[in-house]
Amino acid sequence: MKSHARAVVVGGGVVGASILYHLTKQGWSDVVLLERTELTAGSTWHAAGLLPLFNMSYSVGQIHKYSVDLYKTLEEETGQDVSFHVTGNLRLATTKERMDEYHHYCGTANTIGVPYEMITPAQVKELWPLCDTEGLVGALYHPDDGHIAPVDLTNALAIGARNGGAEIYRQTEVTAIAQLPGGEWKITTNKGEITCEHVITATGNYARQTAAMVGLDIPVIPVEHQYIVTDAHPLLEERKKAGLPEMAVLRESDASYYMREERQGLILGPYEKGAPACFVDGVPDSFGQDLFPGDLERLEPHIEAAINRVPIFGEVGIKDVVNGPISYTPDGNPMIGPAFGLRNYWLAEGFSFGVTAAGGAGRYLAEWICQGESSLDMLDVDPRRFGAYANKAYTVAKNEEAYANVFTIHYPDEERPAARPCKTSPCHDKLDAAGAVWGQRYGWERPNWFAPEGVERKDDWSFRRTNYFEHVANECKLMREKVGLIDLTSFSKFDVSGPGAEAFLDRLVANALPKKVGRIALTHNLTPSGGVRSEFTITRMGPESFYLISSGAAERYDSDLLLKELPDDGSVTLNNITTSRGVFVLAGPHARDVLAKVTDTDLSNEAFPWLSSQTISVGMASDVRALRVNFVGGLGWELHHPIEFQNHIFDTLMKAGEEFGIGLVGMRAMDSMRIEKSYRMWGSDLTTEYSILEAGLNRFVRLNKGEFVGREALVRQQEAGVPQRFITLEVDVKDADCLGNEPLYQGDAMIGRVTAGAFGHSVGKSLALAYVKPEVAEPGTELKVDILGELFPARVIEESPYDPENAALRA
Repeated sequence: MKSHARAVVVGGGVVGASILYHLTKQGWSDVVLLERTELTAGSTWHAAGLLPLFNMSYSVGQIHKYSVDLYKTLEEETGQDVSFHVTGNLRLATTKERMDEYHHYCGTANTIGVPYEMITPAQVKELWPLCDTEGLVGALYHPDDGHIAPVDLTNALAIGARNGGAEIYRQTEVTAIAQLPGGEWKITTNKGEITCEHVITATGNYARQTAAMVGLDIPVIPVEHQYIVTDAHPLLEERKKAGLPEMAVLRESDASYYMREERQGLILGPYEKGAPACFVDGVPDSFGQDLFPGDLERLEPHIEAAINRVPIFGEVGIKDVVNGPISYTPDGNPMIGPAFGLRNYWLAEGFSFGVTAAGGAGRYLAEWICQGESSLDMLDVDPRRFGAYANKAYTVAKNEEAYANVFTIHYPDEERPAARPCKTSPCHDKLDAAGAVWGQRYGWERPNWFAPEGVERKDDWSFRRTNYFEHVANECKLMREKVGLIDLTSFSKFDVSGPGAEAFLDRLVANALPKKVGRIALTHNLTPSGGVRSEFTITRMGPESFYLISSGAAERYDSDLLLKELPDDGSVTLNNITTSRGVFVLAGPHARDVLAKVTDTDLSNEAFPWLSSQTISVGMASDVRALRVNFVGGLGWELHHPIEFQNHIFDTLMKAGEEFGIGLVGMRAMDSMRIEKSYRMWGSDLTTEYSILEAGLNRFVRLNKGEFVGREALVRQQEAGVPQRFITLEVDVKDADCLGNEPLYQGDAMIGRVTAGAFGHSVGKSLALAYVKPEVAEPGTELKVDILGELFPARVIEESPYDPENAALRA
């Protein structure tokens, strides 16, 4: 075994082989893969080999699409047959709600170029003549995917990697991984040591054990997945003899199973409730290329459903029951990207659909490693989307839940119950008593809306307007016309100080830092190509101290960014104070009146202008950082307070606000109000795929201030012409608003995609935010948007349809 490499991949399943292959495609030939036994010995060898293109995530959908496209080319490149059966993929629907899900997905499919057809029950019968179509309302058909032989695929990728100069060492078990003082990594194996710049782990069932070697606790735990292989059936044998093509992979989503042909028999793969997590405390030494005993009793409801839909399934004997471990994460998406807190250590773990995702995962991770960024926004799969709350107990509960919900309808407003409540702000019980209908974000419980007395406290999830529509409208009206209170304790919060703090932050963000103590600036950290990586609200607290606020879901993501960019000379101190400060947003025309009753601070415009901050007292609570800024676009303050004072501040504000009609407001109303102001949301409207100039945030960029990450790319883009424009749209629709990823058309040409949408209750219009080609970005331009399979008129309007002059903010 060689003693040094530029990058070492640990794990020889299909994902590890793909990463190695794609590193060579990036021009890195000095790369190595270490496999403890034989290639494919983990979950790859017993995978069913399906390649479903269906995915509701814009990013994961592109990962899957690239995989399917790549696999069709590998035999010609490597000479290795991968047994790719392009049979198509058929997803049945028995309800209108399921068809809504498929139609919403089709918008995403259009934006990323995945071919599909929405078909009738009669067409289902043509594609699958042995299927009983009773009770079907339609189906989604992907003609380009099917199934593949995972072992052959892995071997093809390995051949391609070797052809590019990579080396693969089998029977090489990694026993320790440690970072050397100079930054390189030393990997100890049973065959010696190897030193490298970059480590990438793709260790499947061993993910938690591998991560523990470097002090990480990652939320990856396998769940038992079973599938049944039957004997051959005469009708399938007759089809084979007649030269008929193999039928499409069949998925009855509403009964939670997949089925496909296998050697003139059938494979049935259910996703049942009650499938247990396994290897919770690590993979036993005794478990090699093994399986668990089958448990048919657990699968009975799915077997019965399969017989009802495909009667021949009940006419064949069972040849085998395959029950093996498949890695999961709490949200079902893999972890692909940098490990938190470690330089040049990369994770590719938690692949519940590893064969489908392997190609894309390898490509985009290799880009990230070799070029410093990926061409695809990877936020949906970034390992840092989970925080320390995602411990072993949390992961077991959520992974079992994720497995059981593989085939459930994935509504945009769904909130799953497992492992909740996890993180709560001190005023949780007060909000709960007020009727909060809870949602979850990064482990934090947050009220989505408040159910008035007599209204059931639950969501009727839907792709259309639903039971909370009128209540969200009332919350918007309250905040626009009176005064409302929002708990945003989940915000990420950091103190940055020291003699090098200003220079450190100035290089990190595109905007100028606030010059005066108490002033606030909205800033963005960019990728080398100018995409928006992070967004910070920065307040100057003193000559050498700054207060940074970012999205609640970005705590580990942004903490990792700041930590990795800190200078080595000790001139900057970084403190993550997320859990030591709570946050209330007090906003509305009477916000000043309420706050004036409980503080001695002068709140007048002259003394406390917009985009400024002061440390004030609220009642008996001191050290409250009051920022005159908010995400709803009204007169108001964010009150960042010591967490121990939260209940006192809550009670004080609510009592002081009684005479002004104060009320509580949830996340859904806030989202409606921010879209009325055309405010961009990090992670949906602001991503690494669109530059900050494309996002229309030129006013937050100071190209003449000196060097910062992404500056050169922005200069080049400005000279060449910005390729996309960010717009606000008014949509003529009655019962379903844009949710994100809907394609936009001018005539028959797709000219952009929606990133977010909502009904603007204050302006009485359905609104959407989108990126489009510059030539169609002018206000008044007529377009059409695809919402749930139907085209609706939409027109470009001026930014900030509510209060475009910001009179309310400045009041």
